[in-house]
Parts: sequence; C-alpha cells; structure tokens
Amino acid sequence: MSSSESSSASGGGCPDAGQSPSEEQAMPRLDTLISHLVAAKRSLSSINHVWRANEIVTAARAALEECVVVSARTGFLRRGLNNQLRLLYSVRTEVEEISLRGRSEFAAVLKDLDDADTRLRRTLELLRETIVHPAFRPEGEDPKSLHDFVDERGVEELHAALKSSIDRTTAAQAQLDSSNHAFDDELLSIKEALGTYRTAAKLASSRSSSSASSSSASNSSLPSMSSMPSMLHSLEMHAQEMANLLESLVRHFDLCVTAVKHTEGGGAAAKSITGDMPVGVPVSGRMGSNIEEEINDNLNAPLDPLSNSEYQEMVNVLFKDAAEAEDVVMEIQDRIGEMESVLENVLAQRDALRSIYNATTDIYQHLSSLGSTRLPGYIAQAHNFTQVWHEENDRISGGLADLSDLNSLYDGFLDAYDGLIVEVARRKHVRQRVEKVLRDARHKLDQLYEEDVTARETFRVEKGDYLPSDIWPEIGREPMRIEFRRISGANAQAVNLQSPNEPEAITSEQEAANRLAPVESSDGDEIIPDLPRDLVEQAFARLKARVKGAT
Repeated sequence: MSSSESSSASGGGCPDAGQSPSEEQAMPRLDTLISHLVAAKRSLSSINHVWRANEIVTAARAALEECVVVSARTGFLRRGLNNQLRLLYSVRTEVEEISLRGRSEFAAVLKDLDDADTRLRRTLELLRETIVHPAFRPEGEDPKSLHDFVDERGVEELHAALKSSIDRTTAAQAQLDSSNHAFDDELLSIKEALGTYRTAAKLASSRSSSSASSSSASNSSLPSMSSMPSMLHSLEMHAQEMANLLESLVRHFDLCVTAVKHTEGGGAAAKSITGDMPVGVPVSGRMGSNIEEEINDNLNAPLDPLSNSEYQEMVNVLFKDAAEAEDVVMEIQDRIGEMESVLENVLAQRDALRSIYNATTDIYQHLSSLGSTRLPGYIAQAHNFTQVWHEENDRISGGLADLSDLNSLYDGFLDAYDGLIVEVARRKHVRQRVEKVLRDARHKLDQLYEEDVTARETFRVEKGDYLPSDIWPEIGREPMRIEFRRISGANAQAVNLQSPNEPEAITSEQEAANRLAPVESSDGDEIIPDLPRDLVEQAFARLKARVKGAT
C-alpha cells in the first residue's frame, strides 16, 4: 500500500471554504469515508495472525532445538545398540549351537544304545527259546532254557543306571530348550521394538524430504534435519513480512481516521468507530509499541488545517490504499496459512524424532534389563547343559560298553551250547571207537588165551611125564588173563557263566580236583548223553554260520 506525507498529517478542521461547485462535488461523502474507516478497522483483525506468526516462529525454533538434542541422543544410543545387538545375537547363536550339538550327540548315543539293547534283547530271547536237551539234565527235571542259567540282575541294574543318565540329560535338554525359547521371546520383543523404530524412522524420512531418493532411504537411518533451518528462516521471513503488512494496514487506518476527522461531522463518528480497538498486541516483535497507543495518539492529536489540494491528495491516497487493503489482508492470511503448514511439517518431524528416540530408549531399556538380569541365566543354562552332558555321556558310554560285553557273553553262551552239543557228539563218536577197539582187543585176547591154554595142555600131555615137577615151579600155571578197568577222568575247570561285573573265580575244591590223578571209577564210566542226529547237525550248522559271519 502507498503512503504519503499527507496520509500521516493530522488536522482540526474542514478544508478551506470558498471552493468552487465542481470541487465540492469532487469531495467524498462522509458515509463513504466512514465505510472505508470501518473496513480499515476490520482489516486490523489481522493482528491475530501476526501474533500467531510470532507463536509459530517461537514454537518452530524450540522444535528445531529439541530435534537437534533428540537426534544427537538417538544417534549415540543407536550406535551403542548396534554393538549390543550384534553381541546379543552372537550369544544366541552360540547357545543354539551348544543345544544342537548336544542334541545331535545325544541322539547318536541313544541310537547306539537302542541298537545295543536290541541286540542284547534278541540274544536273551534266543536264550529263552533255546531249550536244554533233556539228556543233559537229571531225569524227571522240568524243562529248562538257557535263559534259566543267566542272572539278569546285572542287565536290570545296567538299564536302571542308563535310564537315570538319560533322564538327567533329557531334563537338562528340556531346561535348555525352555531357556532358549525364553531367549527367543526376548529377541522377538526386541525385533518388534526395532520394527517400531524402523517404522518411525521411515515415516520421519518420508516427511523430511519429498524426493523419491530420500523416501527410499534406509529404514534404520535417522531422518535428515537439513531442511529444518531453511523452514525456520522461511517462517521468520513470513512473520517479518506480515508485521510489515500489518503496519501498512495501521497506516491506512490512521489515514482513514484523519480523513473522517477532517470531514465535517466526522469527529464524533471517528471516536465512535475507534472506541473498541484491540489492545496490548505487539507488532512485528516490537514489544515497546502497540496499536492502541498509536490509535489513541492519532485520535487525541489536534487537527492541523488542510488545504483543499492536501485534503484531496489525502483522499486519493486513502481510496488507492482502500483498494489494496483487501489484498493485503488476503496476503496475511495466505502467509499465516503457509506458516501453519510449515509448522505442521516441523512439528511432525519433531514428533517423528521423538518416536524414534522413544523406540530407541525402549530397546535400550529392554537390552539393559535383559543383560543385567536374564541373559546371565540363559548363558548359565547352556553351561549347565554342557556340564551335565559331558558327565552323563561318559556314564552312557561306559554303559554302552557293558551292554556290548553282556551281549558278547550271552552270545558266547549260545555259541558254547552249540559247541557243547557238537562236543557231546564228538565224545560219543570217540566212545564208540574206543568200545570198538576194546571189543576187537577182547576178541583177540580171548583167542590168544584159548590158543595158549590149548598149547599148554598139549605140552603137558606130551612132555609133562618126562619133566620133574620142581624143574620150574611155574610150568603148571594157567595163562594170565587181561582185564580192562575203566578209570574216570579228573574234573576239568568248571564252566561258570557269570555277568561281566562278577569276578571269575575257581573254588579251591575245583583246583584240588584238577590236580587229582585219574582214579578207578566206582560207579562205572562217564555218562555221555545220546543226542538226536538232527540236533547235532543244527548246532554244527549254527557254529559254521557264526564262523563264516565273523570272517
């Protein structure tokens, strides 16, 4: 809006009299000037926008300062959190490796145990199915299997010890799994917090820049604040320009008041219109001046006389400014609208940074609580499982060796029983050969004896009468006779089927029996069982199959 020296002049009377009729017609009417005064007064309500502009600048400056502080704190925390998160995930990976390695080793040991136990049970079942031939046992005794000669207490004790080790390892594994699940829940909670952080960071980044490259930046990076100083500068420029525009409106109002007062009958109207002006509102940050004082000074100032030309010039300026006043008001409104939009953007970035900071502090507090209270327990649980597994693995390995030894012992029992059958058959065959030799020898000896008796009798008949009886006292003796006497063999070392945990021992009576020389049997020869041929053939086939399988 334009201004002139006459617009600020003040006077106390109407224009000079004596003007021509054409000049009187050119003079504006009072109601026209009053309407301009009312419009000028109404335009001064824009002072609220100026006050709001000052508030916006102050709020934006405070928001910028807060953003700088929050961004610095967030960046510092974020760098520390990155290191802590890497360390935390490394610990979780190591704990999981301990669990997987222990589970794999435990499963392998259990498989070996199952295989060994299956072999042992199969061997025991074969012992139950193998019935001792009645020829080996006393007459009238109930049938017995090879299993009846086995003491399974060692097997039961071994199974109980292995079950205890397995149960303890399983319990330790379950505790470690429960601990790892709780650890995973902690990590999931942290991951959700990180998701909140990334969402806030992405939102802040999209608000901080309208370019596609900025909006596609890393979700985890902090938004740039490079645009905020320029926005603050823009707000300050808008506020300054609005203050200048308001000052022009105030000058226009002063000019309207002066024009009305210089018009006949306008003094009272001017006082009536300006009686309820806004008070106490500073203009453009100039805290020492306000509109009320300026207006009151103008209203109470004495009027200086104006010439017709000066009055006309003032009116012309007034009309020109009145035409522009509405545009000035609209410009102030546009500028305050722009400032509100900029402030909204600034506050949105500040709120986004607050959200990022809050999300970061949530993660930090969670990690701090986890590291000081629960994480040592998760690590200790992994160490406890490792210790338990090492202890029980040694016990289980020893039990596995004992199972294998028991299976070898019982399998040897089966093999020995088949060998016993074959041995009995061999002894039977040897006995038959001995009996044949004895029969043949007896027959030949009997023949020799008869021949000797016949020869002696012939000699006695032919020569006996000629020989004196005392020439050889034995001349009349009968031939000697040969008798076969069965001598029982000494007892060999007794067969003692024992569990691998029992010491092998031979009693002193057995040792003494082993040292005895063969003696005559008072109750006849040893009894060799008479076994069926098919039983012997089956035993021999099994022995042959075992030898072939071993090679």
